[in-house]
Amino acid sequence: MKNKKKDIRALTKKQLQEFFVENGDKSFRGSQVYEWLWSKGAHTFEEMTNISKQTRTMLAENFVINHIRVDQMQRSSDGTIKNAVKLHDNLTVESVLIPTPTRTTACVSSQVGCSLDCQFCATARLKRMRNLNPDEIYDQVVAIDNESRLYFDRPLSNIVFMGMGEPLMNYNNVMKAVEKITSDEGLGMSAKRITISTSGVPKMIKKLADDEAKIKLAVSLHAATDEVRTKIMPFNETFPLEDLREALEYWYSKTKSRITYEYIVWKDVNDTRKDAMALVRFCKYVPCKVNLIEYNPIDDGDFQQASSQATDMYQQLLERNGITVTVRRSRGKDIDAACGQLANKSAS
Repeated sequence: MKNKKKDIRALTKKQLQEFFVENGDKSFRGSQVYEWLWSKGAHTFEEMTNISKQTRTMLAENFVINHIRVDQMQRSSDGTIKNAVKLHDNLTVESVLIPTPTRTTACVSSQVGCSLDCQFCATARLKRMRNLNPDEIYDQVVAIDNESRLYFDRPLSNIVFMGMGEPLMNYNNVMKAVEKITSDEGLGMSAKRITISTSGVPKMIKKLADDEAKIKLAVSLHAATDEVRTKIMPFNETFPLEDLREALEYWYSKTKSRITYEYIVWKDVNDTRKDAMALVRFCKYVPCKVNLIEYNPIDDGDFQQASSQATDMYQQLLERNGITVTVRRSRGKDIDAACGQLANKSAS
């Protein structure tokens, strides 16, 4: 039986150099191939024009490049772009380009489906099929960077791990992708322009701090009492707010980086003054800012956007207590590209 070819992008630069030396070539050939794979984003060995045809054939006999393919692109009336990304095994994830007058942000996925069970999120209804590899995460960013240059005449400026999946449940691959994105041999982006958004996995938040990651941290909080949070995010029973708070205090003590809390206010769920005051108290533990996010329905109507008066009440209480707060309007709702809507529903 023929051996399955290895994905060449699973090799480090050193391993590529060693492969060429073992095959009677010079180690610099490995560096050339590495540059084609990452900096130049080659999809095939044939594109590697400064390498001999014989060497390219040898590479094709031994390896594959499991590159993603943007299977479908949808454009929203507000300029937002959603990509349905086909992976090498025919599974699909989604990623989003969000433009503003001053920047373009890539919202990328880290898992096929999600292993958590947030009741208000469409992605959570998809069974988690597998983690994405570092190159599959990297490819999403490259595709969005290309779209940003093509449609908005500027390079991608920011990345948020806020697409499908819980990034901290795919920690190693996400951090390898970040390393490639920030490397001069990759995209050369600043780590400060990358935000990892988590539902709150205390142990992994601490690991992120211990690994001295230079990225920013956002937490999908949505309730600041265990009673309410467990109802809407059942995994909170395993990772209660006290453990989350302790992890965030640890993160700040190590990084001195302010945390962003993502927070949706829903009608009859968390729209009372008591809920808002619980958030104010939670915000006092570590320096933070709050994004009050508009809710994006996911068909069944169990969750509904709270009244504007409830959102205003939250905003006023937070500001009165010296907490920075922004009210964030959703983008790309008409193509199911907004927060919580990613569920592989791209129109056929």
